[in-house]
Amino acid sequence: MTSVSLAGTSIADRHRACLSKGRASLGLMFGADVEVATDGAWITTDTGHRILNCGGYGVFLLGARHPVVVDAVARQLASHPMATRLLLEPEVVRAAEALVSVTPAGLEKVHFAGSGAEAVEAAIKMARTCGKHWLVSMHGGYHGKTMGALSVTGNDVYREPFRPLLPQVSQVPYGDVDALATQLAAHRDEACVVVEPVQGEGGVVIPPPGYLRDVAQLCHEHGAFLVLDEIQTGMGRLGAWWGADLAGVTPDALLVGKGLSGGIVPVSAVVATREAYQAFDRDPFLHTSTFSGNPLAMAAVQGAIRATEEGDIVERARVLGARLRDDLDRIARRVLGEQVVQVRGVGLLIGIELHRPGLVGDLLVELMGAGVLANHSMNASGVLRLTPPAVLDEQDVEFLYEAFERAARAALV
Repeated sequence: MTSVSLAGTSIADRHRACLSKGRASLGLMFGADVEVATDGAWITTDTGHRILNCGGYGVFLLGARHPVVVDAVARQLASHPMATRLLLEPEVVRAAEALVSVTPAGLEKVHFAGSGAEAVEAAIKMARTCGKHWLVSMHGGYHGKTMGALSVTGNDVYREPFRPLLPQVSQVPYGDVDALATQLAAHRDEACVVVEPVQGEGGVVIPPPGYLRDVAQLCHEHGAFLVLDEIQTGMGRLGAWWGADLAGVTPDALLVGKGLSGGIVPVSAVVATREAYQAFDRDPFLHTSTFSGNPLAMAAVQGAIRATEEGDIVERARVLGARLRDDLDRIARRVLGEQVVQVRGVGLLIGIELHRPGLVGDLLVELMGAGVLANHSMNASGVLRLTPPAVLDEQDVEFLYEAFERAARAALV
């Protein structure tokens, strides 16, 4: 474990005073490290300690401060960072064109937002303009914590304090095509299905082969609106631009976030078919946000897409992800033995499931002490989640392996 620095204690006290006591306690549990700088795959703390970033909830696929993205944002900041929203502005057009160019064919219209949950809210409203008032989501799914997004999030821990949520919502087991078919038959021509290609917060749950194709086919047969939440899985995280590409499906609406701005500024988007977008197309004031499509974020979007293409990030995520998953599986089974349920993943979204949830917490703390940041899964306490950047070099990979083995041994003590 890292020692608690005086600066870290001070920041925690100040955090407790004017922000969140719980968040301050969480920071202290992980050693009271105070992050002050980032570069590529690495975080630097106020004490000069360097931490390999294999967490960050999926934001940093390009690493931190990728030069292509930083340059695009810096140039925009120096000229026109925020628009009036009444005059036409070119950066939002360029960003939309760039995003459409890498999404599945048939998705042609873009609504930009600031966070993943905002994109979920916009998609729910879009579905309602198409007459789809019954929401169907999956157990263990995670779509955010605003009221609409929370209504389709599959964890009652986060839902109960805020009930009543949206009405007319049902949830079915993830991967269960028959259960979904039953729901869609009961709500023919009025359902909106919200689903992830891989459940990230659910514990890196990978559906059965063909599942998304079956979901898309059921939606077609029953007149349902399909929302594919790729906020965490998209932009190359799975070793393909989208989980939709791996499954060979085109949803009515694709949700994008996390890595969309290259880890520089907050931005998200809904990319939709023309049919799904019709009501938004007709009335520019139907669904608006002050900072939607702001030029600074739009410059980041363009930079992130360009950096992903020029750096062959999608292929790097595919190859590196398969290697990390297999090697971490071997290390985990050698050290943790029967405590390991499964090590699984697609691309650079990797989950390590253990029999004892408490051991996951211990492993997270020990990993931080060994110099690696990882995440827990909010809807699956028994799964440690790794979302490393695609820019890891060979030294970074070896550091990760050594730190993971050391942390695993310490967690068992």
